[in-house]
Parts: sequence; C-alpha cells; structure tokens
Amino acid sequence: MPELRLGYKASAEQFHPQRLLNLAVAAEQAGFDSVWTSDHFQPWRHNNGHAPNALTWLGAATQATRRVILGTSVLTPSFRYNPAIVAQAFATLSCLAEDRVILGVGTGESLNEVPVGVDWPEQSERFARLKEATQLIQQLWRTERLDFQGEYYRVHTATIYDRPKNPIPVYIAASGPAAARLAGRIGDGFICTSGKGAELYVDTLLPALEEGATKAGRDASKMDKMIEMKVSFDTDRDRAMEDTKVWAALALSGEQKMGVHDALEMEELAKAAEPIAHTRWLVSSDVDEHLEQLKTYLDYGFTHLVFHFPGDDQLAAIERYGNLILPRLRERYG
Repeated sequence: MPELRLGYKASAEQFHPQRLLNLAVAAEQAGFDSVWTSDHFQPWRHNNGHAPNALTWLGAATQATRRVILGTSVLTPSFRYNPAIVAQAFATLSCLAEDRVILGVGTGESLNEVPVGVDWPEQSERFARLKEATQLIQQLWRTERLDFQGEYYRVHTATIYDRPKNPIPVYIAASGPAAARLAGRIGDGFICTSGKGAELYVDTLLPALEEGATKAGRDASKMDKMIEMKVSFDTDRDRAMEDTKVWAALALSGEQKMGVHDALEMEELAKAAEPIAHTRWLVSSDVDEHLEQLKTYLDYGFTHLVFHFPGDDQLAAIERYGNLILPRLRERYG
C-alpha cells in the first residue's frame, strides 16, 4: 500500500495567482506533502472569483517550492487543450520540478469549455475523449516519432524532446464506476471528492478501481487513492460554518449544475443553496472530533488526503492544520 500523503488544495477559484503561489509555499513549510491546483477557465462564482491558468501557475510553483508534489485536480485534456500540448507541458514541468509533478485529469465541465466555443457533448463522448487523450499523452511520453490515429485526436511523427528521467504519474478523476475502472486500467492513481456518502466510495468507486486494475493485470493496492477533503476546521465553529457558504455551489445537484456555463448564473444558483452548503464539508472546531471525521476516509482505503479549506484566511487554516492535524494523522496512520 502507498504511504500516507497529506496535501493542500491550492484552489485557483479563490485567490489571485500570486497569493495562491504564496499559499503553496506556506503549505510546504507547514509540512504538507503535496499541493494541487484546479484548472478553470471560469470559476463557480463571478464576483470575487479567480481563474489563473493552471499550466502557467504550476511553472511558477515548480520554482517557488522545493519538496512538495505538484499536481492538477483536475485538468481536462480533451477540449481547451490539445492532448499533445498537455504532454509537452507536463514533461517540461516535471523537468523543472525534478519529478515532483502529477497530471490529474477528468472529463471536464461545461462552465470551462463552452465559453471558449466548445460544443458540449454528452457524457459518453466526454469519457471517450478523456480515455483517448490520456492514452495519447502516455504514448507521447514513452515513444519517439509517434503516429497516432484516434477517433478524436491524431499526431504525426510527434516527439516530446524534453522529458523527465522518470515517468509522470497520471491520476484519473472518478465520480462513477466507468472512470474508476479506467483509472485502474491505465492510471497511476485516482481522484475523487469527499462528502458524497459511504456507498459511493466503498460500494462503487474503490471496487471499480480494483476491477479495472485486475482486468489489466495490475495491483490496485499499489495505486495512490486520492480524495479531496472538503474541510472547514476552525476553533470558532460558527466561523467554520459560515466559511462553507463561499462554496454553496458544491451543494447543488448534478442536474442543477448540468449545462451551466455562466459563472454569474452559477453564483445565483449557489445563493439558494447556502443554508445547506455545510453538508458537503467536514465542519468541526474540535481536534479529536475532526480526526475521527478524517479517519472515516482512511478506513475506506484512501491513501492521499488533499485538504481544501473554504475560508479567506488560508494562512491561518494552513497553520492550524500544520500544528494540530497533520502531526497526529501521521502519528496514527502514517
């Protein structure tokens, strides 16, 4: 089983790129093992929203940090980006960061793709595109003068000339069994998010991951099982509850969010969900209670917890976790 890793979510929707970079450095100094950034063209809210370019930001992060793993949670390699350019970009990033980079990929959101002129397809096509794009990226990393003729993408005698010494891991985001099986077949890890009910993780995603790995002759127990932990931990419980309202969009159903490609429209939808925003977060003001909340996900079998803090005072949240939570998690489980 992989060793326990504890990461920080550098949420690009929340902060200006320079502030976000400073937070990544602070997370490294506080003892986090990894830093993951989102990749949005538009955020889930218009007012006070941010959406720095993930590839540019990661380039800066490779030079500002020295130890932490850097990854995307997640990037969509199948619409705004040509997969070959993703392969080139992450090879360069991994050269700069000395093999500290992970490519996390997913099927995408209309919010980020439709505004740049993409005709948003059905889920079946989005999944097929993700699968083909991921396979193309992996082949470009290990093959010189590659010819690839897929249903959606093609390259002709293509070579990635600057590559890191070691292969770049690819993690595939999964909210359902098909993507989890794909992660088991061709990925190095998988990504999901907390707060959706035990049956999703225990009965669906983790078994599907194992099924996909087994069919491909791989050992799922050696794969990194990453989950973004939506946590609002503060000594002031009222403050912890209030902070979650910034992310009320997370409490919207898939049907409510489906097809929304305007950040202002998403923001308006989220306002109505503010009273239940806290239901998607692990809210606590007590260290022991919070550790028990996190233990639930470790007991499910996750090996890489990436903590997303909702509030504006991220430095305080990073410091609290560095002092009160990370050491005790490692003492008990790592």
